[in-house]
Amino acid sequence: MNGLGDNKIPVCTTGINIPIKNNYIPMKKLFSLSLILLPFFIFSQKDFTAKAFEDYASYQEKSLNTRRFKHADIQPLIEALKKEPGFGVKKLGNSIEGRSISMISLGSGKTTVLLWSQMHGDEPTATMAIFDLLNYFKSNKTLLDKINLHFIPMLNPDGAEQFNRRNAIGIDINRDAVRLQSPESRILKAVRDSLNADFGFNLHDQSKYYNAENTEKPATISLLAPAYNEEKSINEVRANAMKIIVEIDRVVQQYAPGQTGRYDDEFEPRAFGDNIQKWGTSAILIESGGYQNDPEKQFIRKLNYVAILSALQSIATESYRNIPVQDYEKIPKNDRKLFDLKITNLTFPYLNKNYTVDLGIVHNERANNKQTEFYYLGQLTEIGDLSNFYGYETLDAQGLQYKTGQTHPKIIKNTSELEKIDFTEFYQNGYTSVGMDSIPNNYKYSLFPVNIVDVSKMEISKINSKPKNPLVLGRNPSFLLFKDNKVKYAVINGFVYDVANKKNMIKNSVVE
Repeated sequence: MNGLGDNKIPVCTTGINIPIKNNYIPMKKLFSLSLILLPFFIFSQKDFTAKAFEDYASYQEKSLNTRRFKHADIQPLIEALKKEPGFGVKKLGNSIEGRSISMISLGSGKTTVLLWSQMHGDEPTATMAIFDLLNYFKSNKTLLDKINLHFIPMLNPDGAEQFNRRNAIGIDINRDAVRLQSPESRILKAVRDSLNADFGFNLHDQSKYYNAENTEKPATISLLAPAYNEEKSINEVRANAMKIIVEIDRVVQQYAPGQTGRYDDEFEPRAFGDNIQKWGTSAILIESGGYQNDPEKQFIRKLNYVAILSALQSIATESYRNIPVQDYEKIPKNDRKLFDLKITNLTFPYLNKNYTVDLGIVHNERANNKQTEFYYLGQLTEIGDLSNFYGYETLDAQGLQYKTGQTHPKIIKNTSELEKIDFTEFYQNGYTSVGMDSIPNNYKYSLFPVNIVDVSKMEISKINSKPKNPLVLGRNPSFLLFKDNKVKYAVINGFVYDVANKKNMIKNSVVE
């Protein structure tokens, strides 16, 4: 019996002083001991998480406060870490366009953890959280004698430069784990292999239109322990990833209740997560989705920081081993049934008949000013019965009259003239846009609650006389809703102006 004697196992180190004769404990007492230890782990983990959340502002990297930062913005932060005691910075190689890809390493523990972000260039939320975590570890070394950490903050700097998912030659790095055609892919594979990491955190962003299944709540954080084969088998490597994900779910539930989702685990043979799981590293996918009134994902960034730090604490203390793997299946599945704006019970006329439908409207981001800024372009993406869909905002149009918006006959010369418009009267007269002559090529949007039409190409009378279906999929949704011949709401560029209550919720209008 390996010299242990019958019914005996080695005692794990817990940090609790429990007198045990000969350093072994009989098997029949193991269950009782586990009942003692499990509340201790849960309490200490919960306490650690609460403090991480409370102290977050002390470690937040203030130089990164919007999502559209670039390689040049993080290089000074990486260079500064070279002077930090206990931090190692290594250049791993270059991207296709020659931008450096770096790894920051710290800790001396036996358990190796690899974390990488921005494999997709337009998915930067966790990159911000990584620099927050690095700030934390500058002054908090407690975990570092148990774990050995390696951070790759920006794997796809060329994609980040254009705020684009793919790399410079159009390859999705996350589908290049087998062919390894891109230098970025080869770098990640080489690092994984050289470290033979115990855990790997694959950090991404997902669409804000994902929701937790059967709820109106956005999937602010979505999780997955990828399958390593077609059968979706669960070995120890994958089970450990599942346990960490359960811990992350517990953390997120404290601060965004009901706002986690679980991805389908269908095996994708080209993906890094699936292959890394197969290669022996417990792969944990974290995807950052949407959160109400958080367009720059700063609260979601905080959730990433707290969740990852709590997961690292669980790995360092090995408390994750006590988590039942079956709890992974209790996390709600991801769904995709969210709109930015859902309008219900809208009745509109067409060919002398009235039709009542729901509308699903999204606000697409459009780059401006060399990708460093963006504006919104509203789009009607669904018409019909949307009773099992949800909206970040919902407007009930029951009892309201629909009217297609027109362009005002007066042509303005510049946007300063918009300051003189009484928009309540403007909407009341049936207008949602105004004509402007000689619009600059780079002028794409306005902060005034009215769309602007370029009249240099067509007269306003012709614009207003063009036959239009009232609602067309893919179009920019701009129309008016009346009650008792008074305008109640103006929908401009897919945003709502509550005229009756003088509440303007329009982020921007657009140049058409």
